[in-house]
Formats: sequence, C-alpha cells, structure tokens
Amino acid sequence: MVEDIFDKVANNMGPIGSHAHYSHHYYSFPKLSGELGPYMSFNGKRMLNWSLNNYLGLANHPEVREADAKAAEEYGLAYPMGARMMTGNSELHEEFEKQLAEFVGKEDAFLLNYGYQGVMSVVESMVDFKDVIVYDAESHACLIDGVRLHRAKGGKTYTFKHNDMESLEKNLVRATKIAEEQGGGIMVITEGVFGMSGAVGSLDQIAEFKKKYKFRLLVDDAHGFGTMGKTGAGVPEHFGVQDAVDLHFCTFAKSMAAIGAFIAAKKEIIMYLKYNMRSQTYAKALPMPFVLGGMKRLELIKKNPQYKDQLWTIVKALQDGFRSRGFNIGNTTSPVTPVLLQGDYDLPTVTNLIRDLRENMAIFCSIIVYPVVPKGVILLRVIPTAVHTLEDVEYTMNSFEVVKQKLTDGAYKPQ
Repeated sequence: MVEDIFDKVANNMGPIGSHAHYSHHYYSFPKLSGELGPYMSFNGKRMLNWSLNNYLGLANHPEVREADAKAAEEYGLAYPMGARMMTGNSELHEEFEKQLAEFVGKEDAFLLNYGYQGVMSVVESMVDFKDVIVYDAESHACLIDGVRLHRAKGGKTYTFKHNDMESLEKNLVRATKIAEEQGGGIMVITEGVFGMSGAVGSLDQIAEFKKKYKFRLLVDDAHGFGTMGKTGAGVPEHFGVQDAVDLHFCTFAKSMAAIGAFIAAKKEIIMYLKYNMRSQTYAKALPMPFVLGGMKRLELIKKNPQYKDQLWTIVKALQDGFRSRGFNIGNTTSPVTPVLLQGDYDLPTVTNLIRDLRENMAIFCSIIVYPVVPKGVILLRVIPTAVHTLEDVEYTMNSFEVVKQKLTDGAYKPQ
C-alpha cells in the first residue's frame, strides 16, 4: 500500500511542530513589530527585547538606513539579474569581496546570497567521496546539512565531542587512516562562536594539530564576525590564528544586521568555489542594495571600534549579573548568553515561565528546547547588543530573580 505523503506529514509534525497547536505565534513564529531595537512590540505590548541578532546596533543606524535607501532607489531589488557566473556579477560585488578579504586577513573572498545554503555548498563542493570530514558535535545545522551532502556522495565523516581536543585527535587518527587508504584528504569543521552555548571554538588548539596531522580547517564564524578580535575580524583574529583557518565563513545576519554571507580563503580556492558552488552557480546574485549596504556596514565596523566596546560593556554586565545571582549560563565567553534551566521541568512549566516574563515583566527572549538542545535542558537565550543600556540589564536581572524564585516555589507548574 502506497502512503499519501500529505497524510504522513499532517499526522507527524516533527519534534518541534508537534507543539504548534498551542505555540504558534507566541512561543514559535512570534510577531514583533516596531522599530528594530532593544524595545519592540509583541501582542500590542512594549517589550524589552533580548532576541535580535543586531550585536553592534547597525540595524537602525542612520548611515546604514541612508545607504540602504539610496541603493534601493538607484538599483532596485532586482539588480543585478542572474547568477554571478552568468549576468549577476559587478565591479561593486568584487570590490566588496576585496574589502571583506582584507578585513579578515585572507587573499580573496566570495560573496554568497545566503549564509545557510552558502556554507552547505562550501562543504559539499570542497570534498569528494574519498575525503573525510571531522566535525564538532555541536556544529550549526547548516554545517550538519553540508556534512549530510558529503555522506550522500559516500564520503566518510567523524564527529568529535564539543570542543574536546582529545576527542578531536582520536578522530583525526581515524580519519588519517581512512584518507590514506582512499587517497583522500581531511577537512575539520567547527565554529568560531557556538550560537546556542556561546562557547568559543578552540581554534588555537585545533591549529596546533596542524603540526602533527594533515587537514584543512573550515570555521563558521557567524557570531564572531564583528564581535570578537581586536578589530572585530572574528575568532581567528581573537586567537591570532588567521593563517591556520583555511576557509573562513561569515554571515551578514548577525553583526551586520543584513542578508548575505561570504567565504574567505586563498585566491585559487576562492576561484574554485566560484565555479563549483551549486548554491551560487544556479541562484541569483546578492542584490545590489545588500552589496552597497554591506560595504557601509563594514565601513562603520572598521571606523567605530566603540560599537564593539559598548557591546562588551553590556555583555559583561549581563553575564556577571547572571552569574552573581546564581544562574547557570554555561561557559560562554562570547556575547551569546544562554540561561540554562536543568531539571525535571516539563514543557508546560517552562512555557508558563515564558508567559510570565512576557506578559507581566515585559521581557522578550527566546525559549529553546529539544531537539535543538539536549533533553532535560531548557535554554533561554539572551542576546545583548550595543544599543542596550545598563538600566536594561539591571531590570532584567531583577526580573529573572523573581522568575527563578517562582520556578523554585513551583509557581509555574500547570494547574
């Protein structure tokens, strides 16, 4: 008997979708309105918002808004039409790539229309069935999907425990054996900053393994670009290992508050990617307003180190405040601030907690549950920005203390 695909999916919405009957438009797919910033509206109420990937506050920067508007007026959203290889290339695209490569200390860069599909395609195009991938267990979904494409070609993959260098070396030994047998190479994949935990990838230690093992290193630095390193060039700069990172990927969706991404590497590798990345060969080029708007954002990042300094003032106040009040925020050493609630709390208890935060304390932050995080863990992710204030932090600390006590007292248990 042939099953109807529509019946199958309608009866199994998946681990997250199974809660959609009560979570949709509140806990999932919420609708925030108003000017992008630390205060926005949700369900008609003004909220202190800790859920925007707008680290440096560029989303509503007047020079950014002006650059975006002028570019849209001059070029529209269609220009240039077509993929880069065919009709979608321009001098401005290549100029932006030159600026990005210089900023992160690489020979060249390639602009990508989207980050998720882009880095998937980088992984898929760089390795064939003879090659072996060794990747961090907590790599972002976009990297995991790239790994899946490699497996679909018959390629071998090994996972090392999160930021565990002993585990990495064990898997490098295994990968080296397979690569030697098959005549292939090894790619190690990790992140600059892990977006859920805030942990910084151990790039300095991974770089040391290059003295002993032969591999190439791909780093997804989505959350590190603009926030880490002396100039904001990211986690490779933070550790001083730019040369050890062979493929440096960054998205514009975080510090740049925009759409698009780039991959930076040696010139010959970038040329190879330009001709072999399916997500770019068969898709429209990044529209001109995002190119010109991106250049303005990069200019502001380079000229205004105080934006990053202000971000870290808020980060320190927030994270010190949580820790001093007994909250578990893991081992974050980046702006990402996870508040971890571990215990036998069921989902209704935690959703009641979130409702209290939003309805009675006017604080909006994201709730993350299994399968994004392990079972038995509830994660409230707080994202500080340069446009938050110390007053915002103090109010949040006081509110979370109330929430913590109510959780301990069982006030959020379903009635």
